[in-house]
Amino acid sequence: MTALAPTLQAFFTDRLVNQRGASPNTVAAYRSTFRLLLRFAADRAHKQPCQLDIGDLDAPLVAAFLDHLQRDRHNSARTRNNRLAAVHSLFAYAALRHPEHAASIQRVLAIPAKRFERNLVTYLTDSEVDALLAACDQTTWTGRRDHAMLVLAIQSGLRISELARLTCTDVTLGAGAHVHTVGKGRKERRTPLVAHTVSVLRAWLAERHSVPTDSLFPTVTGRHLSRDAIEHRVALYAAKAAEACPSIRTKHVTAHTLRHTAAMRLLLSGVDITVIALWLGHEQVSTTSIYLHADMSQKERAIARTTPPATKPGRYRAPDPLLAFLEGL
Repeated sequence: MTALAPTLQAFFTDRLVNQRGASPNTVAAYRSTFRLLLRFAADRAHKQPCQLDIGDLDAPLVAAFLDHLQRDRHNSARTRNNRLAAVHSLFAYAALRHPEHAASIQRVLAIPAKRFERNLVTYLTDSEVDALLAACDQTTWTGRRDHAMLVLAIQSGLRISELARLTCTDVTLGAGAHVHTVGKGRKERRTPLVAHTVSVLRAWLAERHSVPTDSLFPTVTGRHLSRDAIEHRVALYAAKAAEACPSIRTKHVTAHTLRHTAAMRLLLSGVDITVIALWLGHEQVSTTSIYLHADMSQKERAIARTTPPATKPGRYRAPDPLLAFLEGL
């Protein structure tokens, strides 16, 4: 057996699970990356994946794999960078165990992440939120479940993974009403609930008649809704809501859009950006700054406070021929 196979196995069992305590989502994402990489490398080298060595995964091959992801699999630059981060993590671990491959490993670690355009976040206005919630048919059990789930998502800003894992005991509806979650990076947080959300969830829990450990928003068989199922429900109601509110058609509405909506509602209400970062469970406040870029009202207020400079309008004219030449380029 080559050095790659035991190194890859030890990377998952020793580094990810034992040392870093990586979440199941992280392990699954890394597993997917290396399954794709090993199949790609095996086809290139005409070997079985178990026969590949560390030297077979050199910088040109990894670069070709990244190009393959974008060109053939139509992955976005963000997904490509996530795959590269997984490869970098493995090779940083391999550098400690196999110094004989140090030169090849360093060339792989030197592959940079790809820059990409960062679009403004998409969020729903108040009228679009009302249309989305009204699209839920509350005469049915499924409609009432989905209505309660959307109300909670829009007010709390939970991630879809957090929403899917909620149990009945995670919600406290008495004094200090809140929802308890363990989110990304295994960070525990408690998000306050407003009176309307408390009222909706109280009615839903009364209908559930469940034990505390049951899923808060279950399937008809009582199991947790999957992430795909939640995304499907959100897309379904967005399509229905577009009939009453055409502006929704211009937006790609997903479960993460509801998280953005919660953040923008807080920002437009005057909540400090550092508090929003705590609310959303962001590791760094810089992550939350994307909402400042999307908020035109704050930019308009900044312009209103700015005194126009006392300068005469007109175009600059260079006083020197050489400067005039440079100006004309």
